[in-house]
Amino acid sequence: MEKAAAVAAMGQECLLLPAWMKAALAANDRLKLMLSMMQAIDQGLASGQQAPMDWRRELGRLGLQDVAWLQTLGQGAYRQDGILFVPHLEEWINALERDLHVMARPVCERPGHEEPRLLARRNTWAARLEALKEEEGLYASALQELTHGDRHAGDSLHLLVMDLHKAINGMSAYVATEDIDGAHVWQISPQDRDRVRAFMRGIHATASLKFGHPGLDTAVTRDGDRLLIQNDIGTNDAHVLVIEWWPGALHLNYSDLHANRFAFFGRMMQGLGFRWEALDPRVDTTLNRGKPYQLGHASLESEDERRLLEALEMAASRIVFVIDWNRARKRLQAFVRKPVAIDLLEQAARDNVGHMAWLLAGGEQLVYGAMQAVDGDAFRVGDRLDQVLGESASRAYLLDLMRAASVRLREQQPAALVGDEARMLLARAIRKRTFEFDLLAEHSAYCHALALSLVEGLMDEEDPAAAQARLVRAKAWERQADHVLSEARGRAERQARWQPLLMLLDRLDDVADVLEESLYVLSLLALPQLPRLPRAVKHGMLSIAETTLGAIQDQVRAVEIARHLDENVPQLEGDAFLQALWRILRAERVCDESLREARMEIVKQLHNQPAAMQLAGELAQTIEQATDHLLGAAYALRKLVFEKSGVLA
Repeated sequence: MEKAAAVAAMGQECLLLPAWMKAALAANDRLKLMLSMMQAIDQGLASGQQAPMDWRRELGRLGLQDVAWLQTLGQGAYRQDGILFVPHLEEWINALERDLHVMARPVCERPGHEEPRLLARRNTWAARLEALKEEEGLYASALQELTHGDRHAGDSLHLLVMDLHKAINGMSAYVATEDIDGAHVWQISPQDRDRVRAFMRGIHATASLKFGHPGLDTAVTRDGDRLLIQNDIGTNDAHVLVIEWWPGALHLNYSDLHANRFAFFGRMMQGLGFRWEALDPRVDTTLNRGKPYQLGHASLESEDERRLLEALEMAASRIVFVIDWNRARKRLQAFVRKPVAIDLLEQAARDNVGHMAWLLAGGEQLVYGAMQAVDGDAFRVGDRLDQVLGESASRAYLLDLMRAASVRLREQQPAALVGDEARMLLARAIRKRTFEFDLLAEHSAYCHALALSLVEGLMDEEDPAAAQARLVRAKAWERQADHVLSEARGRAERQARWQPLLMLLDRLDDVADVLEESLYVLSLLALPQLPRLPRAVKHGMLSIAETTLGAIQDQVRAVEIARHLDENVPQLEGDAFLQALWRILRAERVCDESLREARMEIVKQLHNQPAAMQLAGELAQTIEQATDHLLGAAYALRKLVFEKSGVLA
């Protein structure tokens, strides 16, 4: 008598379940692969694709690499009158029927524990598959019935496979022959125990960060030379992680509906030293509304058992961070750009903070509530967080909030406390807000580039081509400076607190305008129809330009100091700010004197060249105007800083 029959006869059918489940899970993989292959053949013909897809990796992973008819499935296939004709179609149907019975056995054939509905569906589809063998080809409607995932459209073989898989996963807890640190384990070898414990150490290290969300249940078994570890990431059928421990190697197979989360997981694995390979996206009508889903493979090879154990533990500790990741990303994108939201989630994972606490404590509602509660003039309806705080400060605030939520919920503190911290953190961020100074610094940088180009032009020989190239660059910089002013003007229209900054930028924009005009006049003086400027004349104008450049450098310095001034600023920083402003005042006076001297030389040297004398005088006057406008900007900056912080008043 066979051992299986003997065990059944003794009324101990439960002893058969681990082996049945192991076989059922393997049959599940084969069924999904078979259906995917036929879909790919049909889609390839529909799109005119000639080359068949390469399934060698998948066939090899499932031990099907030696099944001859599978190697050529799809070769010679064609469509006619809505019917798909495929060589070896009957073998394909037989394989589906055989694996359906293997997969359904632990669910449908346990005496006293049968699932009547699943049993009835299995019998229906077994009969349907048998009937398909009588057909010469596969009608499009039949393929759709086999593979669709829309429960509103009726049952399908694929839906049945998914439901059987869920039922099998649900049986793991009481079917497992052993529990090792929370993992449901059966039929493993003694040396596998340390590997299971390493994996579970990683799971337990971060499991608290899911805060009761479903997921992270682990099932382990051995299949020949490989130890198989499956972790239940969540409730989605296409979100699957299977880890294979081979002698000298770790392999992780990961699938995901969401491309961004898939890429996030890949970067985490690469950070642990795994080699990450993103395979071609797959299409399945049952997943992601028929859109492609992602499939990836991570591998790490080492003869050092300790290295593999460390990698396995670290990989396990990262799984929690993909649970509900996409929901967190979408919520964060209400406040920052998509790349910043993804970067936030990556940083939260690196810091072992995670995002689930933030979601559970209210997510975006925490931030909206804080925006409404603090500084009524800071936020208006429709404002984004990064528009008010700036991108860097918004990222820092959200990360601090995620960290606070994680700490408080792990301490079992009420969510209301997290709301209080959200408001407190935002109030602190607003006090430190430097976005205004980001705009000032950007505009000042364009002014500096214009002044430096002017100095270089006065130092060079008057080459018409070089002068024209400088003018083209100057026009581009001046337009960029205008864009900064336009952004401030738009903000000032929505919020009154931006008005002082707008007045300051208006003055700075006058600086950019006259510097660009100066470069234009200089390009006219480089025309071959005009005489070269005498050395003494160029020296006089260069003196004005260099003083202006120095004053703009002080403006840049003052903006950077002002960015960091607050109630705790050291006295030395306040002194440095005032000194930079006073140097701008002195520069304006020096330029007044230098302009008079330059005019004298222009009259002396060019009195018999009226066109050159007029342009040279205009150039000197225009350059000097930059320091006049710059002085007004310096006073406006001083006033802005006084009103913002009260530090120097």
